[in-house]
Amino acid sequence: MQSNQKVVLITGASSGMGRATVTYLARRDFIVYAGTRTPEKLFDIQTKNIHPIKLDITDPKSIEEAIMSIDKIDILINNAGYGLVSTVEDVEEAEMLNQFNVNVFAVMRMCKAVIPMMREQKSGLIINISSFLGKIGLPLLTFYNASKYAVEGITDSLRYELKDFNIRVHSIMPGFFDTNFAKDNLVTNKQTFDENSPYVKMVSTLAPVIVKQINSGNDTAEVAEMILEIIENDNFPARKTAGDKAKKFIPMRKELSDEDFERRVRESYGL
Repeated sequence: MQSNQKVVLITGASSGMGRATVTYLARRDFIVYAGTRTPEKLFDIQTKNIHPIKLDITDPKSIEEAIMSIDKIDILINNAGYGLVSTVEDVEEAEMLNQFNVNVFAVMRMCKAVIPMMREQKSGLIINISSFLGKIGLPLLTFYNASKYAVEGITDSLRYELKDFNIRVHSIMPGFFDTNFAKDNLVTNKQTFDENSPYVKMVSTLAPVIVKQINSGNDTAEVAEMILEIIENDNFPARKTAGDKAKKFIPMRKELSDEDFERRVRESYGL
């Protein structure tokens, strides 16, 4: 490794936006540690710049071992996450806790582990992959929404905490992207999707639309390119949207009252 090469650690690197970002940054001469519970899924793209590394973001010991194996970390990208599809009435305690464990607490675990290294070297960059649903609500995605709202709050607070140490913190709020998210990263509650559920009308109306929009979403390269922009631009905005849905809904959310925005969402999704 050349001394001037930037070192990146990214979570959730085995597929989707994570994998796209790994290859994109590696081609631009970054050293990328691709963190995942299944590093073997990245062996096909392993190069001198791409280092698959076993990392379970729900396990503090796994995080510690991964960090100790890396000499320096210039950039942390918190990308791993999934979406729980459930009503509040139906959710099980374990489902609720796991959603926050992966999407929220793991972000804080990773930051907690990496910040001392960045603070010592007096520089660093943390990029949290959030969602446009971190600023707007949708039924059936209440827990995913809430977890991404939390990520936005973490991002805002960390910007204050770390500014004096020359550590930048940003979030990207993607809309729907053409990844395996709908197949691999949506977890459904059985009761909510039962044919006798009192929510069957909402589920049958909304769920197919969301899955279709994810499967026909934007190219993951858009997020990878934005990550490089953030790295190269010290004055990049605190957060930015990516993808058509996010670029449509987030400005609308800012312009309309809560009631008017809710009406627009209902109309858009036939609710």
